[in-house]
Amino acid sequence: MAAPEAGRTYRIELCSGELRRWRCLGADARGAVWWRDLENGQEFNEDSLMYAWRIVGPLAGDAGPEAGG
Repeated sequence: MAAPEAGRTYRIELCSGELRRWRCLGADARGAVWWRDLENGQEFNEDSLMYAWRIVGPLAGDAGPEAGG
């Protein structure tokens, strides 16, 4: 899978098997990629996560920022 795109929402699988919806906010000046958990509004970067996770894929109907999404 390609790198996540800023402004797109992705289905994420946590190591527990739980599925979440995270929106990619993009990279900061240091290159750390930031996310927002859409269930609780929490924002975090990939380096701050203390558990394993993987991107399952973009959510259907989320065309990304180039389509106004």
